[in-house]
Amino acid sequence: MTDNTLPPNQQLVRGDRWPIVGERHPGDTDSPWSLEICGCVSSSRTFSLDEIQAMPQVVRQIDVHCVTRWSKPAMSFTGVRLLDLLHDSGTPIWTGEVKFVSFVARSERNHSTSLPLSEVLELDPIIALQAEGKPLATENGGPMRMVVPGKYFYKSVKWIRRIEFLNEERLGYWESEAGYHNGADPWHEERYMAPTLTKQAALRVIESRDFRGQDLRGIQASHRDLAGLKATNAKLRDADFQSCNLQQAELRNANLSNAKLQMADLREACLENADLEGADLSGADLRHCNLRGASLFGATFCQFGRDAMPSLAAKIDSATQLDVASLDALVEDQKAFVLNAIESSRSD
Repeated sequence: MTDNTLPPNQQLVRGDRWPIVGERHPGDTDSPWSLEICGCVSSSRTFSLDEIQAMPQVVRQIDVHCVTRWSKPAMSFTGVRLLDLLHDSGTPIWTGEVKFVSFVARSERNHSTSLPLSEVLELDPIIALQAEGKPLATENGGPMRMVVPGKYFYKSVKWIRRIEFLNEERLGYWESEAGYHNGADPWHEERYMAPTLTKQAALRVIESRDFRGQDLRGIQASHRDLAGLKATNAKLRDADFQSCNLQQAELRNANLSNAKLQMADLREACLENADLEGADLSGADLRHCNLRGASLFGATFCQFGRDAMPSLAAKIDSATQLDVASLDALVEDQKAFVLNAIESSRSD
């Protein structure tokens, strides 16, 4: 059964759209596709893509929830149940030795993630070969990827090439490098692990107004005067800049995914090519702001609904620089708001 209500702070993506997140192509495209089962098993097994495609397949309706705040309910995936593959191959996993399962991608960075064995048994993931009745596109993980129900989608590794059974936990790329939460429960908003920066260290870097190239995930900098902030190429996932003065800030190429920018003053700031996926810009002043090339999947510019307040609508005018690709990434109501704001400013 699919619950049509969305987890907290998720937005419904347009029905015909499946946003591309992360790498778009696997690192190795020359060698044949295969899937290796290894680790704490009696013997390793490798299945060719043809062998997997020939196995009995299931069709599942699965809600996709991306950590960058977009959701696509009831997507149809066709593939092989991982538990069926293991059962049919005779791979013994129900031993006291195995406690975790690692999923590794065929990508340039060897993207990986892991789950406790108990969750693998409970969630019953599939090795997906099709989405919405069509073969998986390469940029969405084709020819085969994992699909794990009930988790943020970074737990569903693209281009799956190895599944390893472990007796100790091994954090994956997104958890160890990007700071994503290992639990990944969308209903509890387990998006990021707790920041590692101490309050004293955060205060020093905030006072310097120079974040360039630094990893400052989750930094708490709300209600501060940071006009002219230098933050080119900074990693600012889940950063809190609510009600900040960020006039003329240099945020080019910064990673601000899921950043809190409500009511921030971003006039004349440069966010060119910044990652603003899932960022909340409600009520922010974006007049004369450069957002060219910014990734805006799941970004919020205005609150909707019965309890929405006019003060939580971003200030956008014809001098706000946005390109078509960035606008087209927004969900429909957010895109309509931005376009209407630009058009209204031209007629004033």
